[in-house]
Amino acid sequence: MKLFSILRNRKFRLRTFAVMMSIALTIILTNTSASSQTPTTRDPWLWPFSVTSIWNMPIGSGARYIPANIQKAGWFGVDREYFYKLKASDPSRLVYSPGSWTKRCSGTNSMNISLRVPDSLIVPDATLNPYSTPNNASAFLQPDGKTLVQLEPLARCEKGGPIYGWRYFPDLSLYGEGIGGAHFGSGLSSIGGSIRKGELTNDQPIRHAIKLLFWGKKYYYYSSSRPGYRWPADRADSVASTSYQGTNYAFVQGTLLAIPPSVTESSLQLQTPGGKKLFRVLQNYGGYVVDDAGWDAHYMAVEQGVTEEFKAKYGYDFENWTGAFYDDVMKLYKALNIVDNNSPTTIGGGGSTRRAPLAPALPPSP
Repeated sequence: MKLFSILRNRKFRLRTFAVMMSIALTIILTNTSASSQTPTTRDPWLWPFSVTSIWNMPIGSGARYIPANIQKAGWFGVDREYFYKLKASDPSRLVYSPGSWTKRCSGTNSMNISLRVPDSLIVPDATLNPYSTPNNASAFLQPDGKTLVQLEPLARCEKGGPIYGWRYFPDLSLYGEGIGGAHFGSGLSSIGGSIRKGELTNDQPIRHAIKLLFWGKKYYYYSSSRPGYRWPADRADSVASTSYQGTNYAFVQGTLLAIPPSVTESSLQLQTPGGKKLFRVLQNYGGYVVDDAGWDAHYMAVEQGVTEEFKAKYGYDFENWTGAFYDDVMKLYKALNIVDNNSPTTIGGGGSTRRAPLAPALPPSP
């Protein structure tokens, strides 16, 4: 009887253990499935623009890929962008055009608009030593909850003082297509396609196209028949005719780049969580060329604060010239191809299917 009791207890414990493991596995699988499910709603401020916007449309099965021949760069960095939701209770401050690219807070020409911003808001001017002239593309959501005012390069040097930046016109709706904006090298959006805070550190995929910058002297093409840009861009840099010296006719401002479906995380031997997340967004949505890096660097456009939270999460810098994450990112850039049939009627290359589900519909506009 004693032996039988021992065996029975052992069987009970084993059965209990198996049940508990099954429950735990079910919870894990459920949570994993839930974390990857497509949302049914979205916050227009955090995930803006229409379902059919270039920023929200996944790559299509009809995409025609051609080589981009992007090489390793000496530096990987970010093009920081600044986004603000304005409150009617904040003071109204005038906006002026920058005095110059290097002395932005010296401008005196009005941009014919005032913005309600807190007096504490400061965005530093450019500096010559060390040399730093960031684009500082920016977007201000007006208190009406839908109107976007876009400026570049944003600067505000004094608390309570005026704001500086060239204004993109016309203002756009957060609920519209969202193509145009204050990336004045291309005329593309300041806020559409930006990697937002939380997107590199949470457990969700990035569900929109991103924005990329390369060295125009090395990569961007210019000729009379293709003057440095293509749809959806509506312009190139003012010095494009002399500064763009690339030889690939398809590689210009507005070009959509993506990683072909034949390439995998395994084939690239990616090592880092950040590298793998960027791989997925570049394969499923791609990235648009929006400005000139100006030197031997590859940039991605991110919301101010992204690099700080990235380092806090992973323990290493997003911007770098060495290390495992830098190596991963360089592999991604080298794997990029041009989606040469991206057009107003075939966004992302068109086709019968998409590499990711479409964005959920926006709530009604205010």
